Amino acid sequence: MIRDPNESPLDHAVRRLERALAALEQKMAGRAGSSDGLFDQERVRLAAELDRSRDRERELEEAGAAASEALGRAIEEIRAALEGAKTPEPAGE
Repeated sequence: MIRDPNESPLDHAVRRLERALAALEQKMAGRAGSSDGLFDQERVRLAAELDRSRDRERELEEAGAAASEALGRAIEEIRAALEGAKTPEPAGE
């Protein structure tokens, strides 16, 4: 890079810094544009994972409710059996 003889060293350094910043901004803008696709892909992946997790949660809730009902019926059957076993013996025998 050729320096203008009328330009002070400070002005020359400022111009070089401005050019470097402009080049950096261009690079960053290019990367930001290309990374949007990556963010979209990640968002889609996470949304699909969330949907699968919610489906699994529903399945587990249904299985839990069915197990709870079965356990309730079993408890009632056991209570009924225990009540039947407690029949009083006739007096006088």
